[in-house]
Amino acid sequence: MAAKDRKNSEGYSAPSAYAAMKKIAQEEDRFRKLRKAILNICDVAGFEIRGPLVLIDKKTGKAWR
Repeated sequence: MAAKDRKNSEGYSAPSAYAAMKKIAQEEDRFRKLRKAILNICDVAGFEIRGPLVLIDKKTGKAWR
């Protein structure tokens, strides 16, 4: 995230909003990496996934698609 993301639309520093957005970006990145690893493992083993891949985060309960 860029330094400009630390400020709100009026140009004032918004550290709480920045921290929240950073955490969301980290969670999304964590899911993307896991999804890529799962797809790579399936490919190496000679399988493919033919439906939606839904993962549930045990910590948060959030469903990732």
